[in-house]
Formats: sequence, C-alpha cells, structure tokens
Amino acid sequence: MSMETEEPTVEMVDTETGEQVIKELDKAVLTKGAWQTMMFLCQEKNAKTGEFGEPKVYLRRYQKAGGAFKARSKFNISGKAQAEAIIENLKKWYNI
Repeated sequence: MSMETEEPTVEMVDTETGEQVIKELDKAVLTKGAWQTMMFLCQEKNAKTGEFGEPKVYLRRYQKAGGAFKARSKFNISGKAQAEAIIENLKKWYNI
C-alpha cells in the first residue's frame, strides 16, 4: 500500500475568513532525505491594508516520519538588507 506524501508548503489561509494570508511565490529544495531543508519565497498579507507585502524568504527544516513532513526549525529573512548581509558573509566565509 503506497502512502501519498504531501510536499511542504508555507501557504496559509485564514480559517475564519477563507482568505489567503501567506502566498507562496516559489520554493527550492536544498536537501532531501529524512531531514529536508527548503527555502520559500513568499508574501504575507497586511491585516490592515489587505495587500500583500514585499517578498520574504523562509528557510524551513522538515523531518519526514510516517510518510509525512513535520516542521522542526525555521528562519525568516525579513527583507532585502538582511538577505544582502547573509549573502556577503557567505561569500566571505566560503571564498566565493
């Protein structure tokens, strides 16, 4: 008997209103296996304006157990300045 395994997503819908509050624009699988690391490009809806904000990057680590993925750790890159700082340090540390 095969079991369907749903691919992780960060899309979120408000259960009361049915409105999408996090929109997933893209995703990349960085590592696969029992522990999967993924990077998501997404937008969060502003509760006051109802508009989606600037894109953010979410890094997520999932553990696969019993045919399902369970989120185990997460980190959000909140904007362009933080992303640039991370990129610069990675370039320096890895000499790239």
